[in-house]
Amino acid sequence: MEGRKPFLLRMDPRLWAELEAWARQELRSVNGQIEFLLAEAVRRRKGEGRPGGGTAGGGAAGGVTPSRSPSPRGRR
Repeated sequence: MEGRKPFLLRMDPRLWAELEAWARQELRSVNGQIEFLLAEAVRRRKGEGRPGGGTAGGGAAGGVTPSRSPSPRGRR
């Protein structure tokens, strides 16, 4: 993949506020939080992490990984 793909995303201000608060808790930017959540959703859709490793509906995004671990609070 060549760099990152910029795009415009419109969303409800209440959803933005929720994502902003969540991102702050996870020590991420809102953009980083959205990218993390989307990468997690793609992984789940593809069936990664499930016993048997089967795919659920295929999925077009391959090799998508978040740029940070799930939660800095989980590291000890």
